[in-house]
Amino acid sequence: MLNRRHIRVKVMQTIYAMHQNGSDQVEKEQRFLLNSIDVIQDLYLTMLSALIELGKKETEYLALASKKHLATPEERTPNQKFVNNAVLQLLLHSKSIQEGIENRKINQWILNDDYILLLLSATKESTIYQNYMEQTTTSFAADRDFILDLFTEVIAPNEKLYDYLEDLKLTWVDDIPVVNTFIVKQLTALQSADQKWKLPKVYKDQEDQEYAQELFIKTVLNEKEFAGYFSDKTPNWDVDRIAELDTIILKMAICELLRFPSIPVKVTLNEYLELAKEYSTPKSSIFINGILDNLVKEFQAKNTLQKIGRGLL
Repeated sequence: MLNRRHIRVKVMQTIYAMHQNGSDQVEKEQRFLLNSIDVIQDLYLTMLSALIELGKKETEYLALASKKHLATPEERTPNQKFVNNAVLQLLLHSKSIQEGIENRKINQWILNDDYILLLLSATKESTIYQNYMEQTTTSFAADRDFILDLFTEVIAPNEKLYDYLEDLKLTWVDDIPVVNTFIVKQLTALQSADQKWKLPKVYKDQEDQEYAQELFIKTVLNEKEFAGYFSDKTPNWDVDRIAELDTIILKMAICELLRFPSIPVKVTLNEYLELAKEYSTPKSSIFINGILDNLVKEFQAKNTLQKIGRGLL
């Protein structure tokens, strides 16, 4: 589910939090890092289960409305197009999703069903829902496209849902777009009602999991050494005045350049410049680009860069 850029983000945030807390407990902070990555699976299941619970809650509502003493004709024979949606049914009956929800104890919507009611209300008020319910014909493709539009335009952007998820687990703030994008890809790939829903792993493979741990450990244990590489490259800056996040980004980048022989230099430079643009100050990417460019030239001149494979320099 995660790509290496997001792994870098998680490592960067953990080191930043470690600095802010004045912690020197490397093993404890490493456990925090790995946990913050592992619980992304919980966020994924929480978002999926929100879709499932929408269907369940509407089914309950329709059943109760049909039993009212003075039920209207519409309430006695309601339009069940939404609750019978093929994709909602696929998610509801997916063994992998249900096992994931049970194993990881995902019960947020049982404890806080007011958010499901809020989402259901927003769903029914949307033109996406109204247009879908008016369609007399049905197909799996139409059901899929409706759920895709509903998720991307009504559920995922809902500010109250976002605030709730942020309050539930602060480390999810930057994970929400990643998870939502992945769910959209999975929904888009659905072709039939009998297709199996595959529960993704957080890491692409074992190598990525090891990369997350090693990047954190190698950066933290060698911070003074890595800082020494750029402390004399900033004549117009007091090192103490450089933005905290910039120094962390520089140290992580230097760590990758020197301690990760299989990662190409260009990849490292591009990735950390993007981190600077997204997370640090407006001028950070220019500052970091200048420092890293000079360091790479220096490392190459001293034959310090030991990269494995052709074209990695």
